[in-house]
Formats: sequence, C-alpha cells, structure tokens
Amino acid sequence: MAKNFEAEILSNEEVAEKIFRLTLAAPELAEISRAGQFVQVKISDEFTLRRPLGIASTAGGRVKIFYRLVGRGTENLSKKKSGERLNILGALGNGFSPCNRKILLVGGGMGLAPLLCAAENYSADVLIGGRTSDEVIFWQEEFRPHVEKIFITTDDGSYAKKGFAIDLLPEVLSAENYSAIFTCGPEIMMRGIAKLAKEKNLPCEVSFEKRMACGLGACLSCSIDTARGRKKVCKDGPIFDAKEVFDYESDNPEN
Repeated sequence: MAKNFEAEILSNEEVAEKIFRLTLAAPELAEISRAGQFVQVKISDEFTLRRPLGIASTAGGRVKIFYRLVGRGTENLSKKKSGERLNILGALGNGFSPCNRKILLVGGGMGLAPLLCAAENYSADVLIGGRTSDEVIFWQEEFRPHVEKIFITTDDGSYAKKGFAIDLLPEVLSAENYSAIFTCGPEIMMRGIAKLAKEKNLPCEVSFEKRMACGLGACLSCSIDTARGRKKVCKDGPIFDAKEVFDYESDNPEN
C-alpha cells in the first residue's frame, strides 16, 4: 500500500543537458519498492498536482530518480538543494514480473529509468537508445555495474551505432537466448519491440508513460484501452504484458 514519506534530498544534479538525477534518503520506500514502480512527488505548495516519476534505483536505502526539465514544475524541482525534504507518495503501480533467467532491457530516453531499477534486480543486458551522445553516455555509466552487456544506438550517430534501438534489436536477439524483454520509452518504439518479441516468441513487458494526476486510479486521466478492457496506467500498470496493450492485427495492412 502506498505511503507518504518525507525524504531528505542527498543530491540533485544535472547529469546531461536538462536531465537531472535526484537521490533521496528513503530506506523504507526503498524497502517496499519493486522495479517498475513509480512515485508521486509533491514539489511545493505552488503546484496542486504531484509529479509522477519512475524509481530508478533503491540500492543502499537510497531512492534514485531521473527527470527531464520540461516545465515550471521540473524547473522548480531542479532548484532543490541537498538537505531539503520532499513529500513522496509511493511506491505506486505494479512492477516487472519476477524472472530467474537472463532478460534484455530495451529503453529510449527517460524510459531507461525504470529499466535501471530492473537491472539492479535481474540478470540482464541492456540496449540503450538516445538522440545524441549526451543522452546515452551517462546512462551507460549508470547501467555498467548492473548488467553484463551494453548495446547503444544514437539517432545522429554521435556515439556507438547510428540508428534507433529497434534497428539493432534483431542483431542483439540473434546473439543470445533471452528469457524475456522489458522495455520503456516512446510508444512507437515499444510497439516495434513488442512486435519483434512476438515474432521471436519472447515474453515482453512494457512500461507505459502517461500523464497522471492522482497516481491512485481515481481521476482516470491515464486510462488506456487493453485487450481486457479499459485500464488505468497508474493503478493497473505502469507495467503491462505487451499482448494486452498492442493490437498487432490492426498493424497488418492486409486486415
């Protein structure tokens, strides 16, 4: 059950252009969290709504969160200093399924945050996609202690292999037998990854990113259509079996 925590900020630093890493002293929250879950952060009394942010790490009783500066709320958050406290509601949503065999994590942009937490808890390799070198190098360093292999693509070719993560995925899958794929990032990327996973008969779980007002399933602002009817990303997700949320038949031009 979600709880309110008053967490002390240990650090809040910019790790790439407009991308920040927030580290909180929150041992109880770290203890109850699962990879794939998220928190709702109260930035200040100036903002009525909390901000939903994925949990990227729970190691050592510290909760690590990454966020991109995109508006007044995250700009205000970026100005918070070490020693200040934040009110955190969590842990919210479900998590990735337990898995005893090696998995492949595939993420793009800020979608890599919940996958980092998965890397701490599973035997895994990771495929990192980003627009530029600035967007992937810091992720490479974050994942390095927790995974066996790291594969990287950049849209502009400024680092590693030029292209999108989905372009490199067939080559990665052909080199090793993975038990499942966990993915988070732009929906169009996850759809392509999930379709390839289906063709390879690999289980695939996707982490959806939606605007959330309450984070508790009350406001319905994050509802999506699934094979099992209308679901709320904040309460029924954010982790879903790819087969439940992507209609592959509608992608077939012959239908």
